[in-house]
Amino acid sequence: MASQDWFDKDFYQVLGVSKDVSDAELKKTYRKLARKYHPDSNPGDAAAEAKFKEISEAHSVLSDPEQRKEYDAIRAMGSGARFTAPGGAGGAGGFEDVFGTMFGGQGGRSQSYTFQQGGDYDDLLGGLFGGGRFGQPSGGYRGFGGPSRGRDVTASTTLDFITATKGEQITLETSDGKPITVRIPAGVADGQKIKLRGKGHPSPDGGESGDLILTVHVRKHPVFERDGLNLRVTVPVTFAEASLGATIQVPTLGGDPVKLRVAAGTPSGRVLRVKGRGVQTPKGTGDLLAVVQVAVPSHLSKEAEEKLSEFDALLPDEDPRAELLAKARAQR
Repeated sequence: MASQDWFDKDFYQVLGVSKDVSDAELKKTYRKLARKYHPDSNPGDAAAEAKFKEISEAHSVLSDPEQRKEYDAIRAMGSGARFTAPGGAGGAGGFEDVFGTMFGGQGGRSQSYTFQQGGDYDDLLGGLFGGGRFGQPSGGYRGFGGPSRGRDVTASTTLDFITATKGEQITLETSDGKPITVRIPAGVADGQKIKLRGKGHPSPDGGESGDLILTVHVRKHPVFERDGLNLRVTVPVTFAEASLGATIQVPTLGGDPVKLRVAAGTPSGRVLRVKGRGVQTPKGTGDLLAVVQVAVPSHLSKEAEEKLSEFDALLPDEDPRAELLAKARAQR
């Protein structure tokens, strides 16, 4: 703001308050006007934005005891005052006359001021009053002292696997004992962050509250694990089932088992897919991936051992590791 504005602008009238307004009433009035004219509440409204800047300027000066004292003193000199350079047309009624007595001079004539090309009185006055540009507030909306946003709050919570997969509404407790209801979206992953708008610290001057940044940790499931939107489960089958083929039951998350056909000669590690039985989210639905694992019996009866030896003797004389060993040798 140009220094002349402190003579020409009536900040009390801008805010609609009296000159003896209390700090509390000033703050209350400013908050009301700031909410009304804030650009976020009036998108694209140039007049509202200009009004917001005007009330922000006024509040920035009047809410600061030192600036308010200086403003009242300058206004008391009369709004008709004008600045002129020493020796200019203003003669004895120039800049030095107005401010000389404020700084202990005799009408200011014992000092002289020189301004370079492109400079203005703001540079000098800002240094005198310790605030950069004279009367210009700092911070806030686009440098005009608007309401500041509250600080964000970080928190974490641990969910069970099903809650994280299906989604659910839960209640958390803040450090000050205040409960907060949080909607956990379906498919939230371990380590994912959820932003809760307006659940952080309140603004100190009527602006919007900060956000709550919630980090989610998910407990492991004893059966299922996440693979993107898919659910993966390891399914044991017997040697006979893998060799001869079989229909087996496979568990689903939170539902009844489904039946899957294991083809004859299925090896360990083969993945059988069940469409649409994975994680369901608004962005898509995954599948259930059943990974076959051939189970080897740890104990055999004498008769079973004899039968298995007879079976082995009937198999082709092939080494299942021959190809693996050949590839390894080729890389030496």
